[in-house]
Amino acid sequence: MTNIPPPAEELRLLDHELRQLDARRSQLLVRRAWLLGVLQAAAVPAAPAPRGRRPEAGAPGVQNVLLVLGGVLLTVAAVAFTLVSWGHLGITGRALVLGAVTAAALAVPVPLLARGLRSTAESVAGLGLALTALDAYALHEVAFPEVDGTAYAAAATALLAVLWGAYGISSGALRLPLPAATAAAQLPLLLWVAAADAGEHTITAALLVTAAFDTVVALRVSARSVRVVASVGAYGAGALGALAAGLLSWDAAGPSAAARAAALLLLAAAVATAASWAGSERGAAPWLALTGGLLTVAAAGGVLRAALPGAWTVPACLAVGVALLAARSERLPTAVRRGLRWASGAVQALAVVWALPLVTVVVLGPAAWAARVWSGAPADAREAAVAAGSWPTGTETGPLVLAAVAAVLVLSSRGAPYRAWALGGAAAAAWTAVLAVPATLELPYAAALSAEGVLVAAALASAVYASAPRAGRAPEAERAGGEGGASSPGGGRVPFLLALPRGAAVLAATATAVATSVHLAVLALAAETPTLVVLAVLTVLFATAGVLLGDEPRAITAAASLAYAAALACASGGSLGLAPHHTALLVLAVPVAAALLAARLGDGTPGRAVEVTGAAAALPAVGLAVQDPPVLALVLALCGVIAAGTAVRPDRRWAGHAAAALFVLAAWVRLASWEVGAPEAYTLPVTVPALVVGFVRRRRDGRASSWTAYGPGLSVTLVPSLLAAWGDPHWLRPLLLGAGALAVTLVGVRHRLRAPIVIGGGVLVLVALHELAPYIAQVAGALPRWVPPALAGLLLLALGATYEQRLRDARRVRDVLGRMN
Repeated sequence: MTNIPPPAEELRLLDHELRQLDARRSQLLVRRAWLLGVLQAAAVPAAPAPRGRRPEAGAPGVQNVLLVLGGVLLTVAAVAFTLVSWGHLGITGRALVLGAVTAAALAVPVPLLARGLRSTAESVAGLGLALTALDAYALHEVAFPEVDGTAYAAAATALLAVLWGAYGISSGALRLPLPAATAAAQLPLLLWVAAADAGEHTITAALLVTAAFDTVVALRVSARSVRVVASVGAYGAGALGALAAGLLSWDAAGPSAAARAAALLLLAAAVATAASWAGSERGAAPWLALTGGLLTVAAAGGVLRAALPGAWTVPACLAVGVALLAARSERLPTAVRRGLRWASGAVQALAVVWALPLVTVVVLGPAAWAARVWSGAPADAREAAVAAGSWPTGTETGPLVLAAVAAVLVLSSRGAPYRAWALGGAAAAAWTAVLAVPATLELPYAAALSAEGVLVAAALASAVYASAPRAGRAPEAERAGGEGGASSPGGGRVPFLLALPRGAAVLAATATAVATSVHLAVLALAAETPTLVVLAVLTVLFATAGVLLGDEPRAITAAASLAYAAALACASGGSLGLAPHHTALLVLAVPVAAALLAARLGDGTPGRAVEVTGAAAALPAVGLAVQDPPVLALVLALCGVIAAGTAVRPDRRWAGHAAAALFVLAAWVRLASWEVGAPEAYTLPVTVPALVVGFVRRRRDGRASSWTAYGPGLSVTLVPSLLAAWGDPHWLRPLLLGAGALAVTLVGVRHRLRAPIVIGGGVLVLVALHELAPYIAQVAGALPRWVPPALAGLLLLALGATYEQRLRDARRVRDVLGRMN
């Protein structure tokens, strides 16, 4: 029976137990505090124990490296022995040496596999395979020296492929022989064709047949290593065969030769397409189909090139490439259809690349007028385009190719996720086609300028029209647009720009206007009057468009208007006969206008664009004034005034730093004009204020780094002085610089500042090292060429085998301990 005490007795017992627990807890807390004190006292003088570093290479990796290096070095030694020391032995000795070594190398892997040393067995087996190749070479040199080497190599490689394959199948566990046999199987057919003195077409066919064989092996064999070797062979032989067939097609002198080359290209296309179809679930299938499509187009193009005039070959090939888009049958795998679409896109891209010389001449050719400004108006648009080059022959159909590519991009991208990119590419192709038409048709120079001016005005008008609200259309529709085009209030279709989102249409039209205006301005540099008229018209057009457009396009048009105004100022100065440094003062009117306009526009995108353009417009002014230092100092000072005026705005306080830098540069230029050559005269006036500012900042903000406070000021003086001291033959400057660097270092040490210590100490060390220049050389002895690799190979092979044995023992111990647990 359970004896339950009375409540009073039970309460007394509980209080007693709680007092004992409190006493025990106090003892434990005291002990804990003592232990913490002991540990902390022991940790103060003792450095933390270094943690063990993780090995960078794993044990199996080290083992494999040793074995591979050992096998390679032994193979090199065997080759050197066979080629160099072979003549020192008689025929019996030769047979015994090679036979014994080969037999041993092929037999040793069996017991090694039985003992579980797989990696060592693979290395020795690789050595044995290499020795069989050396045996074949030695057999030819001794027994069959009269046999043609190429024919013998064909038979030997075929036999070695069979023997290695049989050896790999019989051994079972070895992984090297079967891939080696596959690699050897690449050579017999090619060597046999070469021994038969076959023609180029036969050699190319042999390459393609070898590629077809490799393709079948890669698709049918299950061993991964064999598939890898066969895939490499298929890609390599196929690529070489396709390239050779392409060269034969290119060099074909008539329709017959072109047809034979086309047959080879179609064979390569069939191999690639069949591989894509058979392996349609693999990642390379679309790329193989792409290759097949391109080879098909190349085959057709070779025949067409022999039958058509040169200018129409690319349009015909483009038509064949566009026809690949018709391969949409559901019976074709998805990967094949995708690859053929890629092939069509690649053909279109290549057609555009073919037209690039024409595009380059038309778009970039007028830039040569910048070096021949106002040298005289050309006779026609083609002469204006080829100011410093020649017209590319056979490109008369270039505009047609570009227009066709643009049409295909628009029509084939309906509903596609990349439609926006396709429309952009179509717009670029159409724009270049339009620019190329006047030069291709050899229109008059004035007509070309007028046509491009009308294009600029039309693009800006389209941008203004697209940005304006249109009646009968909801705001959401204006913002989003539709891919298929929107309907006008009258039920008709609106222009193409209105089918785009509103913002995209405005930006596209504005970008077209800017690109065309740049081309027009460069094209007008041939004569004085067209230059002045075109620059003035462009300035007015973009300024007007900037007033009518929204923020983002306004930023573009305002910047373009200022840029053309700066160019107009330069051209006006030249037309008035002003000196370049006087023209610089005229150009400074543009930065002044930009600063005033930016203050009016505020801190939005247009204001920032105007400020950037104004700052960029000041660069030509500086460049024009470089030849006259006093005027250059004046220009820099005026730029500093403009920057200081901009810094008055609360949101542009940072411009004060630019103003200070410009004033300093103006002072430096003035010093240079007075022929002051000491760098300290330029750097000390900057260093002293910089150090004062850094000192004040450190006083106000104790957390400021010494690099921020004193680094720039010290570097401005010490670094140029150090460069000057290294080329100064006198002793005074290095002495003063070293004394100054020592003083800076001591001040840094006194106040524990990193920047003075590092900069001053670095300069002091470099000044001291200015007196030193050591030179070192070493030589090495010579040994017989094959002995060191042989010894090293044996050593590495032994180390690898030992390494593998120890790893195997360690695994066994681990397994035993695991079973014991």
